[in-house]
Amino acid sequence: MKKFFINTYGCQMNVHESEKLAGILYNRGYVAAKSNEDADIIILNTCCIRETAETRVLGNLGMIKKLKEKKPDLIVGICGCMPQKEGTAEYLRRRCPFIDIIIGTHNMHLFSQYLDEALAKRKVLDIWDSEGTIECSPIRRNSSVSAFVNIMYGCDNFCSYCIVPYVRGRERSRNFDEVVAEVRALVESGYKEITLLGQNVNSFMGGKPYFSKLLRALSVFDGEYRIKFMTSHPKDLSEDVVEAMASSDKLADYIHLPVQSGSDRILKLMNRKYTVKDYLSKIDLLRSYIPSIGISSDLMVGFPTETEEDYMCSERLIERVKYNNLFTFIYSRRSGTVADKMDGQIDLAEKTKRIERLIAKQFEIGNTLAQSYIGTTFRVLCDSFDGKTCFGKSSCDKSISFPGDQSNVGQFVNVKVTMAKNNKLIGEIV
Repeated sequence: MKKFFINTYGCQMNVHESEKLAGILYNRGYVAAKSNEDADIIILNTCCIRETAETRVLGNLGMIKKLKEKKPDLIVGICGCMPQKEGTAEYLRRRCPFIDIIIGTHNMHLFSQYLDEALAKRKVLDIWDSEGTIECSPIRRNSSVSAFVNIMYGCDNFCSYCIVPYVRGRERSRNFDEVVAEVRALVESGYKEITLLGQNVNSFMGGKPYFSKLLRALSVFDGEYRIKFMTSHPKDLSEDVVEAMASSDKLADYIHLPVQSGSDRILKLMNRKYTVKDYLSKIDLLRSYIPSIGISSDLMVGFPTETEEDYMCSERLIERVKYNNLFTFIYSRRSGTVADKMDGQIDLAEKTKRIERLIAKQFEIGNTLAQSYIGTTFRVLCDSFDGKTCFGKSSCDKSISFPGDQSNVGQFVNVKVTMAKNNKLIGEIV
């Protein structure tokens, strides 16, 4: 039996796109391999948002070249947003002639056709761009408990550091009724947590009031389940969305709200279109409606011209907000973006020092928060069991481990926190 292995880089949207590729291959009779070495087809589903992901792709291609030399019939495909970066597809074709298929993000649904071409020993390079959305691929989901659903693609924000609008295109929303039907089908088939995906979900169908209407439409199905969404742009988060979250027991008490910097000067250079005051007003709005809401964020250090004071503004912001989780990044230059041409680029040593300080500060905050939850009981969706311990998350996105067994997976249980070890919560079913 023929086998495939998909290497996925980047965000949850890429993970979901890999599920679609897997669905196509399963429909053709292939099964998943455990490693590249065991596969007849290797796919690299790439991300070029940050340099580290792109570097990993290029490094893995060197290893895959050696596999191809040993197995000449091995099919190698590369897809995702990296080939859609200007000049990259041609560069890959020249540098890595052993790649059989090079495609972008908009035509993954045609992968079966491209595979036929590759099996006939014909090279494929197709990074065709589209202004529409296509949702016709079968999906082989990685979990029987949680599922991803795309509601929109692309981005219109053009943050000065970000390459997404250039490689994934402008904002395009799926049909409202199609999204509702897909989520309903997932709930009815037993999925307990559905995450709506988009570069800026608040802009679904052009923004207010459509996203809040969608959230309300997804809150009426029978049974216990949870709806999450990401990512939310702070400038577009509106009160009607917060009201919808507060009024429904189906919508998670959680939001991912990337701030990127705590300095107004840097936010302006980033073209984020809000100030720190604006951002904190959204945090206060969320907590006024949902006092127990869990909030996570993205924060970058080392943006061009960032001073020590700019950095300290970020530290003060995270002390004020007290995030559940903070995803920290070193600014990564991306050719084709406005920030890449800015003067005042910060050297790597300084950026590294700053991110280490930021991580240490967030660890301190997270540890204090974790200690404060001892004695609290959460409604937890158990999503996995490792043979000894169950793992799950609360509605406010707290990760909690607790004693249990395989029968708990896919179930909601009440868990009382009995211990906090570093930032990790440990509890027991009550």
